[in-house]
Amino acid sequence: MKQRIAVVTGAGSGIGRAVALGLAESDFYVVLTGRTRSKLEETLALSERPDHMVITTSDVSDPASVEVLFKEVWHSLGRLDLLFNNAGTNITGPLEDLTYEDWKAVIDTNLTGAFLCCQAAFRIMKKQSPQGGRIINNGSISAHVPRPEAVAYTCSKHAITGLTKSTALEGRKYDICCSQIDIGNVDTAMVDRMKSGTIQADGNYKIEPTFDLRHVVDAIRYMANLPLSANVQFMTVMATKMPYIGRG
Repeated sequence: MKQRIAVVTGAGSGIGRAVALGLAESDFYVVLTGRTRSKLEETLALSERPDHMVITTSDVSDPASVEVLFKEVWHSLGRLDLLFNNAGTNITGPLEDLTYEDWKAVIDTNLTGAFLCCQAAFRIMKKQSPQGGRIINNGSISAHVPRPEAVAYTCSKHAITGLTKSTALEGRKYDICCSQIDIGNVDTAMVDRMKSGTIQADGNYKIEPTFDLRHVVDAIRYMANLPLSANVQFMTVMATKMPYIGRG
């Protein structure tokens, strides 16, 4: 195919859905992937470019499922130009009360899932002709500073930064760029609690500002459309007045 090919994980809602729609508008052919087909079909139904999209269900925390996903991309589409590593989850609660099962569920999706997708995308980008491609990992403000009662999420996002740096380093000789976008309080269902009050570092609760999702889409589209000779290594997009700088 002459079109650039993109895979967006967690494309059934929120940031993943919006970015997938935006990439299709930028003439990417987008593979929508996630665990729930009905949610992916909702994304497809919202697109003004449904001919620029295809659905493939997968579970990024399952190595076999990730292998099937990227084999299908390779055999059906012949190359991969962009991976937006977006799938994620969060389970909150006091550190001492977090169960092993909840810890593992967050790490398996947010970190191991991102690694498995990075690895599979890297292999395709390395062997395809012309060689190279771009991987954008969805980090978080929590990749830099934690929120209370979010130890698993915070650890997973700190580790994403290491994954981003390692992938960028090893990808240089193959023209594989890897970058990270850290998003703070974008207006999606995941941050609805910000509007009614969320716990702060001092234990109090505070309403936090949010910002429009379209600005994240614009940022990803900018990064995605750069030539492989240029890379935005890290980008932070956040609500200007959210308690991040000086948090705690």
